[in-house]
Amino acid sequence: MHLRGGITLAAALALSACVGGVVPPTPGSAPPRGTSQQQPPRTSGPVRQPTPATPMAPLPATTNAGATTAVAAGLAAGPSVASLPITRDAAARALGAFRISCPSLVRRTDPTGLTRGADWKPACDAAARSGDPRDFFTRWFETVQVGDGKAFATGYYIPEIAGSRTHRPGYAPIYGRPSDLVDVDLGQFSEALKGKKIRGRVEGSNFVPYYDRTMIEEGALSGKARILGYAVDPVELFFLQVQGSGLVRMPDGQVLRIGYETQNGRDYTGIGKLMLDRGLIGRGEASMQGIVAWLHANPAQGREIMRENKSYVFFRELDGPPLGAMGLPVSDQATVAADVRFVPLGAPVFLSMDRTDATGLWVAQDTGGAIKGTNRFDTFWGAGAEARAIAGGMSARGTAFLLVPVGTLARLGVARP
Repeated sequence: MHLRGGITLAAALALSACVGGVVPPTPGSAPPRGTSQQQPPRTSGPVRQPTPATPMAPLPATTNAGATTAVAAGLAAGPSVASLPITRDAAARALGAFRISCPSLVRRTDPTGLTRGADWKPACDAAARSGDPRDFFTRWFETVQVGDGKAFATGYYIPEIAGSRTHRPGYAPIYGRPSDLVDVDLGQFSEALKGKKIRGRVEGSNFVPYYDRTMIEEGALSGKARILGYAVDPVELFFLQVQGSGLVRMPDGQVLRIGYETQNGRDYTGIGKLMLDRGLIGRGEASMQGIVAWLHANPAQGREIMRENKSYVFFRELDGPPLGAMGLPVSDQATVAADVRFVPLGAPVFLSMDRTDATGLWVAQDTGGAIKGTNRFDTFWGAGAEARAIAGGMSARGTAFLLVPVGTLARLGVARP
């Protein structure tokens, strides 16, 4: 999860089953005995002001709004890769990410209908020995527009929050996967439901929806889930769940790196839109930083709004680099999360957006609970204040072109203009 409400970005430095304690003192007071005087890091902060850009216009195309695959959504042959404004640095980052994806890419079943695993082998073989990143993409790929090509991109990063080894009033537990959470593959019961899965729990002789966010926060998981540690600030934990992974920093400097394990099966609800619709925040405050600031200023009302997002993410501890939905490392400023029904997981994609930082060549290595539909992307920026500033305010619109192996369009019968 993306990283985002199911986004699978994961990172890791395994600690013990619990994590360590910092209590934020009230203004003007001394910290409690035995605790750190550091203040917990905040997910709020400055939003990077974008440099405007003029995106490429999408191609005229016949689209199917109700489509569930890229092929069904409608395809149009895009411009040549050589004509795209891809910088050498962006090509180099994308080539590195593509090389990481190749071992999985050639084996995966692609639900988009665009490619087969074997289609990627020539490009993957060439990637291992390529010296010129831009020339590599120009030689081995062609572009295709899916649907109307109109893209929307947000951003995600690896947040850092303050944690505790022990519980204190106001702290929020960070849960591992509950023992009574059951995954059901509906395709095993009906061919018509192939590819569909649900999560829930057994209650008596019935299979029922799993506990929602409110129930979990009120103690429904007592004795049912391992507690990896505690978050000092429940708001920060909420956004760490949205991001899908993060760092939990202890007063002694130790860091617990946690990543997405699973989710409770409930639908994700973006609280930013709820707050906008209700007039709680204005358009200029709709960034992650603005939302966090409002939630901190209105704790009681903020808790109820967060609970309207019934989705709840469970974490695991890992000891490797950040991982995406492919189970492979993701790359700063090169990885995007996408909907696997419309973008082959592991495929390059060129985004031409109305802000320069989102424009460029990316590789779809991740997914996200809120990243659904054609041409919907979530750009990954890594960790730290710079990544938080960019990702927190990322909202870009423009045009997307997928890069597929040369010969794909001819096989699919897509005519070049």
